[in-house]
Amino acid sequence: MTSPDRLTLAEPLEDADVPVVELVGTTRRDEARAVMATVAALRDSGVPLRDVAVVARDLDPYEEPLYRASIQYSLAPVFWTQLRVTRTRPYALVESVCDVLDSEELSLTAFCRPLEHRWSPPSATSPAWPIDPETVQGLRQAVTDEPQTLDEWYSELDANPDVDERFVTYAGWLDGCPEPTPDAVANVLTDVVEAYEELGLPVTRENDSPALGETERDARAVVRVKTLVQQLRHKYADRLDEGTLDRSWGSVAELSQLIATQRPGRREHSNARAVDVFEANDVWLLDVPYVLAVGLVDGEWPQRTESVVPPELQAEIIRGDGRAGALAPRTAWTTGRDRDQLDDTLRAAGDGLIVTRHTESTAGEERRPSPLLNHLETDVVSADERRRLVSPERELPAAVRAMLDEEVTDVE
Repeated sequence: MTSPDRLTLAEPLEDADVPVVELVGTTRRDEARAVMATVAALRDSGVPLRDVAVVARDLDPYEEPLYRASIQYSLAPVFWTQLRVTRTRPYALVESVCDVLDSEELSLTAFCRPLEHRWSPPSATSPAWPIDPETVQGLRQAVTDEPQTLDEWYSELDANPDVDERFVTYAGWLDGCPEPTPDAVANVLTDVVEAYEELGLPVTRENDSPALGETERDARAVVRVKTLVQQLRHKYADRLDEGTLDRSWGSVAELSQLIATQRPGRREHSNARAVDVFEANDVWLLDVPYVLAVGLVDGEWPQRTESVVPPELQAEIIRGDGRAGALAPRTAWTTGRDRDQLDDTLRAAGDGLIVTRHTESTAGEERRPSPLLNHLETDVVSADERRRLVSPERELPAAVRAMLDEEVTDVE
């Protein structure tokens, strides 16, 4: 790699081909509110939501504030992110069933955990399933909390006239589960997930907000866990043949955790009535009239990367000076990747780009603007215009309205 090639890792951005407006909030939540207020105002001005996209360098810190702000403005956001399946209810249900089946003795809390994750019997069609949380909690008044085997739990529940029959059904199902062969594991867990899809998922929808964000996440998790169970059948069989796993429900739980944390799969469809929210590494070749790039804050976009290599040596390696020229630089040492992602974001905007940032952390510490903004000519929205934007009138700032006027002029 020659010295000029090394320097291309940190080349400056070219200015955008479309108008760029800069919108500043005090906190991340203020910034998110301004972002969704802008989307709502564009919608109210006749811009279809499919013509608007929100882009973040890293969605983790922005998903929750953007989601809350979208509800405030009656918007339905769609976050194009990898699904953390281990944090979902369908996965927790499968894991808790494996844990119960692997235990020799169970406390009442452990025994009821699958019920808390909306377990239903495979053959259930009644709206009585899943058992509501209050009824599960009420079981404590009717039975002992001493640890017992599954056989003992079934006998106690069956003999107690004060116990809801559904608990007896649940205990009987657990007690009748087969030994964990690969086929048995797949059959049992598939039944569990399909029953959740039929009876547990509607509970999520019933309790969800109008944007149905939790319902979509739950539905995605059901699909992912179904796939996980099929992968589990084969991987579990292979590990048993290799002798690297014991045949137990505990081993099934451990292997499912290993598979699930690989986090494969992204959304594969868009919804024309929803606001698409992307991470910057998914924007390449996207073509959308209006793009809002959020989080243009130093330390977030570009992101600071920790390294054991001192900054001075990093600079020498990037320049190719002396003996350091024999070493290959890491792109993480420069702003190259972040710059390229912002460049992709700029090119994705067909009619206008709105860049946003916040000025304070949650602790009140100053957050400085991203140095990448130095390469862009932006029209900064005044504080008064920002207040009018987030007011009930949702008045678009003049510079953003000019983007719409420019589009109309181009069409004419």
